[in-house]
Amino acid sequence: MDVALIPPMLVSSGFLPTGSFLESLIHICNEICSMEKLPFLQVRNISTMIRRIKLLSSLFEEIQETNGPLPPSSILCLTELFSVIRRIKFLIQECKDCSFLWGLMQMELVSNQFYVLVKELGRALDILPVSLLNITADIREQIELLHRQAKGAELFIDLKEVKRREELLVLMGSNNERNKKNKGFVDLGKVKDILSSIGLRSSMDYEEEISKLEAEAQKQAGSGGLIVVCNINNLISLVSYCKSMIFVYDDFETTNKEDFKLLGSTPSNRYYDHSSSSQSIIANIPDEFRCPISLDLMRDPVIVASGHTYDRNSIAQWINSGHQTCPKSGQKLIHMALIPNYALKSLLHQWCEENNVPEVGSSPSSSSDLERSRSKRDSCENAVDHISVVKAAVDAVKLTAEFLVGKLATGSPDIQRQAAYELRLLAKTGMDNRRIIAEAGAIPFLVTLLRSHDPRIQENAVTALLNLSIFNNNKILIMAAGAIDYIIDVLESGNTMEARENAAAAIFSLSIIDDCKVTIGKRPRAIPALVGLLKEGTPAGKKDAAIALFNLAVYNANKVSLVVAGAVPLLIDLLMDDKAGITDDALAVLAQLLGCSEGLEEIGKTRVLVPILIDLLRFGSPKGKENSITLLLGLCKDGGEEVARRLLMNPRSIPSLQSLVADGSLKSRRKADALLRLLNRCCFQSQNQ
Repeated sequence: MDVALIPPMLVSSGFLPTGSFLESLIHICNEICSMEKLPFLQVRNISTMIRRIKLLSSLFEEIQETNGPLPPSSILCLTELFSVIRRIKFLIQECKDCSFLWGLMQMELVSNQFYVLVKELGRALDILPVSLLNITADIREQIELLHRQAKGAELFIDLKEVKRREELLVLMGSNNERNKKNKGFVDLGKVKDILSSIGLRSSMDYEEEISKLEAEAQKQAGSGGLIVVCNINNLISLVSYCKSMIFVYDDFETTNKEDFKLLGSTPSNRYYDHSSSSQSIIANIPDEFRCPISLDLMRDPVIVASGHTYDRNSIAQWINSGHQTCPKSGQKLIHMALIPNYALKSLLHQWCEENNVPEVGSSPSSSSDLERSRSKRDSCENAVDHISVVKAAVDAVKLTAEFLVGKLATGSPDIQRQAAYELRLLAKTGMDNRRIIAEAGAIPFLVTLLRSHDPRIQENAVTALLNLSIFNNNKILIMAAGAIDYIIDVLESGNTMEARENAAAAIFSLSIIDDCKVTIGKRPRAIPALVGLLKEGTPAGKKDAAIALFNLAVYNANKVSLVVAGAVPLLIDLLMDDKAGITDDALAVLAQLLGCSEGLEEIGKTRVLVPILIDLLRFGSPKGKENSITLLLGLCKDGGEEVARRLLMNPRSIPSLQSLVADGSLKSRRKADALLRLLNRCCFQSQNQ
């Protein structure tokens, strides 16, 4: 955070400060003193600075009340004070507006900025002739005390904030280490306490913090260097992960407590593990922790496509033996991905610890406190290394995605709604995020949720699929999961307009692949549904529909379907609709439809199109001009003399074409020149008849 450097006011020593200058000083002091919702960081530095500004405000008010002449040195002092106070205001505002976590990481730098400003305050007061000012004894004593305090001020760094940062770095580092060993989650309770102590207490606070961190990463990208940006990205991943785990988990626990409470586990109960070759016989295991296949305690719980949870070894043997159904429900599995059930695994870990049941792969806890301390310190150092930071960020996204996919598979509607929303946000940025979410098995479950009658679930699911489809490999996975028919259902009769519009955008994204253009075009309801949105949607929805139709029209067989669905008259109407704002997109689709005889015939029927195209040659965008000339040239070639005569009769057509020949794009110049030659031949033929 850089303090804004504002040059001091240039006040001539020959003039006394005007009333407006003193009013400005009082006003800026009042702005600082009345600041609300001060940050949870730099509390002492900010509160001490505000107390000093209040004293200065009393001085300025008393000077204003006397309304008498002032010595020149006081004018210079007031000018310097104004500059320093403005910079103090900007620094406090920056502390309020910036990311709290980044402020925590940069606490020494920010504290030093407060220290520098206090020292500048003291230097400005050096030249204040207090004895010559007509002020009360109380104010004089307060200002002299303020002067001494400012001159003797020392750098203050809050040790509580230092401790919070160290705890956070240790947790981040130890979480990175646990992720490597696949041994569980970060200590959410501690992280929640730390984040709460700096002001992050609600889901909205977390979302705002993520936005601030993203803005800071963008700001630092040009100057902060790779390590700084990676550290910020690591913080973003941590907050995103904790937001999902803390708030989604709390919501899950409130909505569906049976998924989370430890049934039948009390401190007095003891369960013993008697190992015998490959089997473990443990008495009194809660049914929730038994694998439905082996009936043993699950060691690595995973979720299959049906939503049921099994121990990884048992279900893997089932699938490897050729079965394609869920052992418990008999339902055919739409995919064979095994999704880790981290929520259940965490509960199993707690249960085993509470009941002295050793876990497979866990080592005896024989390390000394010194070794554990060294491990934590090493982990902390790893957390701020830019290479491990990137891996930690990926691990956090992976863990979050797997947790949320597990809730999509097994949760109640309320849980699914929240999980789909979190995945929607997670897939919004970053190709790595989109790849990781797909690898976690999210796509089939999101496709299933497209059929939900809950408007928010449906909207979140289709938007999440849209965001995931930006990654090209995911396009194939989405199509393979049978999503297209469900997406068309949402497009045609979705519960909300936003869901319908995002379904159109998803079709556009998927149809970038040529094979998908063919598959989507063969669905009899796809193109009519897009045309329907072209008519009924919001401006953004109409644009999504137009772009999707353009993409589909690249494949020749789809052109006739667009014409039959009534796209042409709607597109021509949209050329004249300023509110829709999709002139260029509508022109592009019409230009594509020239490629089939049905499209050419339908476009040629309208009498209003040619005048519109002539106007667009003059006032349209470069792309709009190019498509307009394409349409005019195509109509003249196949529409014959009638369209050519209408062009020749319009006084604006020839000058517009000549202007394009001189100044248009390469394609526009070539087509405009061809159209001028065609019109010239038409004119010559009519004169010879």
